[in-house]
Amino acid sequence: MRLNELRDRPGASRPRKRVGRGPGSGLGKTAGRGHKGQKARSGGARRTFEGGQMPIYRRLPKRGFRNPFKAEYAELNLDRLQLAIDKGRLDPGEPITPEKLVAAGVIRRLKDGVRLLGRGELKQPVTIEVTGASRRAIERVEKVGGRVILPGAGADASA
Repeated sequence: MRLNELRDRPGASRPRKRVGRGPGSGLGKTAGRGHKGQKARSGGARRTFEGGQMPIYRRLPKRGFRNPFKAEYAELNLDRLQLAIDKGRLDPGEPITPEKLVAAGVIRRLKDGVRLLGRGELKQPVTIEVTGASRRAIERVEKVGGRVILPGAGADASA
């Protein structure tokens, strides 16, 4: 078999329908649209129109509210942080900043900051600067001799 011998399987492709091109085509006159009515006209019918009945999107109540100004944080669990340290992507000897986490591929993007969560364990002390942290995460970092530095807490979270 050569490239110039490649063909579609028989019946795999069909010629396009040429509607409204005379009676011999089988799709002349009304062009497959039937007779009269809204759907026969150009512009067709609205997809949400229900024949004058109150449409479902107006019958159902509106629910909830989504605050467009709510801060969204990139979440980071301790087990993922420890995995990055084990693989050599992060150096536990120097402070870990959000920018270093992105550069190491631990989190994808910063969003409105990084929030440290307490799933998993740390094996060595680290100093980590984050926007927020759960109480459990702070306890576990401090248990191995590390520090969590939060923006509004001055030097670190334990102060």
